[in-house]
Amino acid sequence: MTDKHWAVAAFYRFTSLSDLPALRADVEILCTARGICGTMLLAPAGVNATIAGAPDDLAAVIDALDARLGIRQGELKFSTAAEKPFRRLKVRLKKEIITLRAPEADPSRAVGRYVEPGDWNALLADPEIVLLDTRNIYETEAGIFKGAVDPCLRTFTDFKDFVARTLDPARHRKIAMYCTGGIRCEKASSYMLAQGFAEVYHLRGGILKYLETVPEGESLWQGECFVFDEREALGHGLKERA
Repeated sequence: MTDKHWAVAAFYRFTSLSDLPALRADVEILCTARGICGTMLLAPAGVNATIAGAPDDLAAVIDALDARLGIRQGELKFSTAAEKPFRRLKVRLKKEIITLRAPEADPSRAVGRYVEPGDWNALLADPEIVLLDTRNIYETEAGIFKGAVDPCLRTFTDFKDFVARTLDPARHRKIAMYCTGGIRCEKASSYMLAQGFAEVYHLRGGILKYLETVPEGESLWQGECFVFDEREALGHGLKERA
């Protein structure tokens, strides 16, 4: 693929899945036949993945996965890479597609209020909003929203301790949160609702959708967005690091 960019798809969907070993085998066959690389996590509660390939091959795989798993009903974003962004294909079975170890956090039952990227800046102008970055510290070091609180998480499971130690539903009545693509906020917002927080908002599609949608001149994003592939970080317009 020396004469064209790689197409990259990042997606997740919370949906009930069964017979995961058989599903994993089918997905591996599908992706391998099309030369797809990347990582896909399958769990009883859904799918979370970033995969890449030639544009036509990736499009065919996305269509097949949508027919099987309904991924277009979740979050699905596309970008490009000048070089192969993953070394190989990995399809893994997990207990959770985003690990929090909090059974009360169930996005299939309740999540925070979605905020479209075009409405995000207006929400953050509310002085009562407490803005949380739900990513790990090595990700926040690459970039962060202006005015955001960095919980300095080593792993996502540390988010529970941060909330218990730092936040109070009686005092912090409006919480806004964001993450790379949206999935951590689905889980984190569900957790915070279960802890009694009244108003919880999260950025639909995450930082990636914001950088794709909001013009750089209007952006409140500072720095780059860390991504989990060979590109390492993306800027406004989802441009690769120079």
